[in-house]
Amino acid sequence: MPLPLALTMGDPAGIGGELTLRAWSMLRASGPAFAALDNPARLAALAGLLGLDVPLRRIDAPEEATACFADCLPVLFIPLAAPARPGHPDPANGPAVTASIELAARLAMERQVAGVVTNPISKITLYQSGFAYPGHTEFLGALTGAASPPVMMLVSPELRVVPVSVHVALRRALDLLDAGLIVAIARTAARALREDFDIERPRLAVAGLNPHAGEGGALGTEEETIIGPAIAALIDEGIAASGPWSPDTLFTQAARAGYDAAICMYHDQALIPLKTLDMANGVNVTLGLPIVRTSPDHGTAFDIAGLGRADPSSLIAALRLAAEIAARRAARPHVGARGGA
Repeated sequence: MPLPLALTMGDPAGIGGELTLRAWSMLRASGPAFAALDNPARLAALAGLLGLDVPLRRIDAPEEATACFADCLPVLFIPLAAPARPGHPDPANGPAVTASIELAARLAMERQVAGVVTNPISKITLYQSGFAYPGHTEFLGALTGAASPPVMMLVSPELRVVPVSVHVALRRALDLLDAGLIVAIARTAARALREDFDIERPRLAVAGLNPHAGEGGALGTEEETIIGPAIAALIDEGIAASGPWSPDTLFTQAARAGYDAAICMYHDQALIPLKTLDMANGVNVTLGLPIVRTSPDHGTAFDIAGLGRADPSSLIAALRLAAEIAARRAARPHVGARGGA
C-alpha cells in the first residue's frame, strides 16, 4: 500500500482549511491519500461553516491515513494557541503553522509519508511570530539538511519555469545575478527534469534580463557578461541550454514547444507567464531537497477565506504531482538520497 502524503495546515486564517476539505472530497475515491497535519476542531468548525460534509478522524500515525482515507479525512493533531478566524491572521498561531511544516518534513525524512504538500502561509504573519526564514523553500532546506540551496520550479500543463532569484526585492535580485548562480540553478533543474519528470534530455531555455535580451549590449550588458557565459558553461557540461532569449517572446505558444523549462532571471519574470497561462493548475515544486515537496501556486487569499469560494484545483494538482514524483523516486531508490532533486 503506497505511503500517504503529508498536507500541512498553512495559515489557519487563510483558505488552506477549505482547500483541504474540498481536496479530500474530490480525491477520497481515487487518491492520492493524504494526512492533514492540522487542528481537527478548526477543520470541523470550518466544514460546518461552509456546509461541507467531511467526516474527520484524528489519527496517531501517518500509516493509518491510507486505510481510512476513502471514509474520512485523517488528521494528525496540531494545537492552536488562539481560535482560528477566517480572514483574520493571528501571529499567535505562527508556531502552529511552523510545527505543521516541521512535522511534515520529519515524517518525510523518516519515510513515513511519501512527500510533503504545503498549504499557503502568510510570510508577514510568520515574521511577526519570529519566523527567521524567507519562506517555505528555505525553511524546508534547513529542516532537511539539503546539500545545496533549494530551487523553486513552477509547473503547469502549459509551462515549467525556474526563477534564479525568488523572494528578494527586484533591485537586490539584479545585484545577486551571476553566472555561477545561473549554472547551479539550471543544473539542479536539469537533474530534476530527468529524475522526477522522466525527461531523458531536458531542454532549458534561458531568458535574458533586459528588453530584447540586451539588443547586443545597447539595452544592457548582462546577457553578454553573465547570462551568455553561464549558458556556455552549461553546454560544456552536456546540458541542452539555449539563449539568452528575449523575455517578451519566450513564453509564446510556439516558443514553449522548443523547451522543457525556462530559466528566468527573477521571480516575476517566471511567475507572471505561468500564472497567466494556467493559474488553476499551477504547482510549486521544490528542487534540491531529499524529500518531495509541492504546493499550490497561490497564497492565503484572506479576502475570501471562510466564504466558500476557494478553488482547490491547484492543491489537487500539487497532491497529484507529489504522488507522481514520489512514485518515480521510489522506482529509483538513489534519487533524493544525496540531498538533490
